[in-house]
Amino acid sequence: EVQLVESGGGLVQPGGSLRLSCAAVGFTFDHYDMTWVRQAPGKGLEWVSSITWNGDTTHYAESMKGRFTISRDNAKSTLYLQMNSLKSEDTAVYYCARGNPEYDYWGQGTQVIVSS
Repeated sequence: EVQLVESGGGLVQPGGSLRLSCAAVGFTFDHYDMTWVRQAPGKGLEWVSSITWNGDTTHYAESMKGRFTISRDNAKSTLYLQMNSLKSEDTAVYYCARGNPEYDYWGQGTQVIVSS
């Protein structure tokens, strides 16, 4: 069974940092590109970042460039999102998803709240 399990969310002050993790089970992780998306309260899904199967190529939404870093450890079947210089508008539920640009499996999400 394919499972994606996010962790690492929480409450952080503006300007702070968080590192999200997504543990993948039930499939050959290094055969797939992976993606982070988010959903802010009352808004639709927003693509955040994607990474190729081997980690060689990454892409970011414009508002995340220079602040967020996507990475992966294929030996651990884990996807990461390092988030720095967090802003209140980064408050959202963050999901990892298998694939790019189409996603066939999602995790349950991890909540990130940026507030003073």
